[in-house]
Amino acid sequence: MYHFGRVRILPRFARSYSTAKSVPQNVTEKIVQKFAKDLPADKYVRSGDYVTIKPKHCMSHDNSWPVALKFMGIGAKKIFDNRQVVMTLDHDVQNKSEKNLRKYESIRKFAEQQGTDFYPAGRGIGHQIMVEEGYAVPNSMAVASDSHSNTYGGIGCLGTPIVRTDAAAIWATGQTWWQIPPVARVELVGKLPEGLSGKDVIVSLCGAFNHDEVLNHAVEFSGEGVSTLGVDSRLTIANMTTEWGALSGLFPVDIKVLEWYERRLRAVGPNHPRITKGLLESIEKNILRPDAGAAYAKNLVLDLSSLRPCVAGPNSVKIFNPAHELEKKNIKVNKAYLVSCTNARASDIHEAAKVVRGKKIAPGVEFYVGAASTIVQEEAKKNGDWQALLDAGAIPLPNGCGPCIGLGAGLLKDGEVGISATNRNFKGRMGSRESLAYLASPAVVAASAVAGKIASLPGLEEVKGEVVKSISDASSSAGSSNAVPSKTEILDGFPEVVSGEIVFCDADNLNTDGIYPGKYTYREDLTKEDMAKVCMENYDQKFGQITKPGDILVSGFNFGCGSSREQAATAILSRGIPLVVGGSFSDIFKRNSINNALLALQLPELVSKLRDAFKSNNDPTVRTGWKLEWNVRDSTITVTNTENKVWTWTVGQLGESVQSLFIRGGLEGWVKHQISA
Repeated sequence: MYHFGRVRILPRFARSYSTAKSVPQNVTEKIVQKFAKDLPADKYVRSGDYVTIKPKHCMSHDNSWPVALKFMGIGAKKIFDNRQVVMTLDHDVQNKSEKNLRKYESIRKFAEQQGTDFYPAGRGIGHQIMVEEGYAVPNSMAVASDSHSNTYGGIGCLGTPIVRTDAAAIWATGQTWWQIPPVARVELVGKLPEGLSGKDVIVSLCGAFNHDEVLNHAVEFSGEGVSTLGVDSRLTIANMTTEWGALSGLFPVDIKVLEWYERRLRAVGPNHPRITKGLLESIEKNILRPDAGAAYAKNLVLDLSSLRPCVAGPNSVKIFNPAHELEKKNIKVNKAYLVSCTNARASDIHEAAKVVRGKKIAPGVEFYVGAASTIVQEEAKKNGDWQALLDAGAIPLPNGCGPCIGLGAGLLKDGEVGISATNRNFKGRMGSRESLAYLASPAVVAASAVAGKIASLPGLEEVKGEVVKSISDASSSAGSSNAVPSKTEILDGFPEVVSGEIVFCDADNLNTDGIYPGKYTYREDLTKEDMAKVCMENYDQKFGQITKPGDILVSGFNFGCGSSREQAATAILSRGIPLVVGGSFSDIFKRNSINNALLALQLPELVSKLRDAFKSNNDPTVRTGWKLEWNVRDSTITVTNTENKVWTWTVGQLGESVQSLFIRGGLEGWVKHQISA
């Protein structure tokens, strides 16, 4: 039993809240069971189910005003549940232009009018606020219109991203749709070597399992290695399951989580509206565990004791490098960063301060530091860590996002090299497309800033050998049928046939920064024509010259990974492209597509045919001359090449519920119709 005010050992088998006796469920399914609406009494949700969810909380940040415009545009006037909605300002906090300040003031006034909780610029990063202010709590479900909502899984809260249109729908109705993904179990065994942190774990996972093993999965962490990780490390790992391709990353609730909440309760005092003694008692009494026999799509195992300081990059999270190997290459560093929702918490700042204390940042290196919140910064100041960084020559930034998304001071210039404790190092995200960006732990980033080159940590070079990992497929798929499906009923207003010439962009992991650059994300003045011009700019600057309205865009696997920006879908629509075909899609892009009436089809066989035919063409965008026709009624795709060779594939049926969204122009139009009805 856990008692407040003193530490006791949590029993191995604490009382478990189970919603299913006859139907085994994993923890993800159990949480969804609690937050799904209008389920039949005997319905136990499973992976693959489409459900209507009413999350405990929904956060939006600088995109709150675009969400508000959507909200008002669909005819809504009052937020359905103002206790459900949280607004934070955190992304463009360094921008003091009149235009940005006017937008921030509009968000503040709107939040005040609606009676929602609001946190101004400088208070901190929204995901950190969600955790430290008790909006995201264990055994619950919280969403945010940002791709790093996975962070909440670090404290046992099912966090998953939504897009702006979903957020507007939740504001208006309290709910939205979600398809429960397949669930992968990741077992952590062993113990991390001294000096390593959660960042080393997730970078190792991204590098060791870099073939889409968890793409569009929910991840549940387990194993004795979990107990060796502090809450800050868990938050870091959960945060970057997004970069790994997952939709959520959920840690179990254990003694360390309960101790974290007890410390937080002492810090906030007895009058906090959410973090209370009652909350801690409720968490302890209702700890969720997977049922015996619960289904998992995959089982992955990582031995923490085999890890060593590591670096991801350049310009890809999935390129894994032992730090001591890069140190030998003398890669000069121009800029270093300790910022973002990933690694700017108190323990991160402490690890960096230990490295730089009594030293100086190398000449020619700019080391930018920004705490995840004012609470974090105050803690770092009290223990002397913040001053140690400043004394070493670090440059402080406001509590917010900034250079992680390519905003504000310290962006990378042409030819520069940066090493960062952030979550993404996509080409062009943190500045120039002609720069190189690496990711590492706060300690390695600080060591590199002092050394003036990518550096490892002293005394850890002896941890040698390969990362120890294993994977097994635990799925029990019923297989696919070759039978011809029944005819699909076509709703009035939906096309029976979609066709066009294939334009091939042969790239896997083509991310949202490549499709719609981050520097345009918060520019609300761009017209549809402007968006069409910059579509795919970071991927291929000639894309706009090559494509034309009516083309069918075909790309590789994990298309649309990265951030939750819905402009990745709407920019493609702005070019007059009605359909995107991929080997597979990031779920967040698929969600944006459905919500904004862009058709998307998964057809890996077509990608293989195109790669075979155009393997000698090195152009990033290729007009193929091939014709594609999708017969929606028959659920068939027919492709004809320039030699009149024909291939036909059967695809899933496009049901009436999805058709109805497209007829209304997307989820926004559907919600507006529901309100008017």
